[in-house]
Amino acid sequence: MNLFDLAELKARLAEMDFSCEAEDFWNNHEAAQKLLKEKKVIENKVQEFNELETEIEEVEILIELAMEADDESLVPEILAGYEKYKLQLENLRLKTLLDGEYDAGNAIISVHAGSGGTDAQDWTEMLLRMYTRWAEAKKYKTKILDYQDDSEGGIKSATLLIEGENAYGYLKNEKGVHRLVRISPYDSSGRRHTSFAALDVMPEIDDDTAVEIDPEDLRIDTFRASGAGGQHVNTTDSAIRITHIPTNIVVSCQNERSQHQNKETAMKVLKSKLIELKEREHKADLAELKGDFSQITWGSQIRSYVFHPYNMVKDHRTGAEVGNVYGVMDGDIDYFINEKLKQRD
Repeated sequence: MNLFDLAELKARLAEMDFSCEAEDFWNNHEAAQKLLKEKKVIENKVQEFNELETEIEEVEILIELAMEADDESLVPEILAGYEKYKLQLENLRLKTLLDGEYDAGNAIISVHAGSGGTDAQDWTEMLLRMYTRWAEAKKYKTKILDYQDDSEGGIKSATLLIEGENAYGYLKNEKGVHRLVRISPYDSSGRRHTSFAALDVMPEIDDDTAVEIDPEDLRIDTFRASGAGGQHVNTTDSAIRITHIPTNIVVSCQNERSQHQNKETAMKVLKSKLIELKEREHKADLAELKGDFSQITWGSQIRSYVFHPYNMVKDHRTGAEVGNVYGVMDGDIDYFINEKLKQRD
C-alpha cells in the first residue's frame, strides 16, 4: 500500500474499522493492539491530508475576498497562510522519503564516548540530552535502556529507545561520529579542546521478526547496575552484557527491574543491531557478517559543533550549517535531518 495515496488510505481504514467491529477482535490481544497501532498511524496521515486541504482552501477564500473587495489589508494574512501551507506540504513530502522497511517504526540509539577523555564523556552526555529533547519536541516517548556513567564526569555510553511514528526513518542518517570544539570546562588553563562521540542508530524490530542467532555465538556477562551519578540501581549483578562473537558487537542493558528482563531487552537490541548491520552491508544472511564492527573511525565525523572561536554547527555531508549552536543542542536538529533526507531526491 502506498501510504501517501489518500484513496488507498481510506480504503484500508474501512477494512480496519470492519475488523475492529468483529466479535472475536480481542481474542488475539497482541494482533488487535498491532492493528489499532497501524490504524492510528493511517488516521494521522489522513488527518494531515485533510489539514493541508483546509489550509489551501482558506487561502483561496481569502484571495477571493480580497479581489472582490479590492482589499489589500488581507495580503499579509494571505501570505502567512500560504507560507504555513508550504511548510505543511514540505513536511508531508519529506515523509514520502521515509519508505525504508523499518522507517515507520521506533528507533534505538546508542552514544559512545570517543577520544577526548572527560571532555568526550561530557560531550556524549550532551548528545544524549540533545536527542532526548528532539524526541520530546516530537512528542515521542523515550526510555533509557543502558547508562554507563563515569565518576569524573559525563557518560561512557548510553542506549535510548525512542518510540514514535517514523522515529527510525528520521534518525537513521544521524549515525556516525559527532565532533565538538569548545573551551574545555575541565582544563584549568582554559584551552580549546576537540572531542568526539559516536552515535549508532538501529530500528526496534518486532518480536515476530525472525532473527536466527546461534547461542554458541554469544558471550553473556553479568555486572552490577549503576545509575547516573554513580548511585547504585541495586546491589546485585542484574545488568547484562552480550557479545556477539562473529561480529564483535557488544550490547548491554541495566535499567530493567531484573536480570531476566535486562537479558531480554539486550537480546532485542542485539537483534536490532544485526538487522541494521545486515541492511547496511547488503547481506542476505546474518552468518555473512564478519569483522570487528565495534571500532570507530574518528576521522570521519558527519557533523561538527563549534562553540569556540565562533558558534556554528555544520553537517559535512550536506553542507547544511546554522549559527545557533545552543538551539541545536536543545534538540533543534530537524534542519539537518531534513537536508540529509532530501539528498536522495
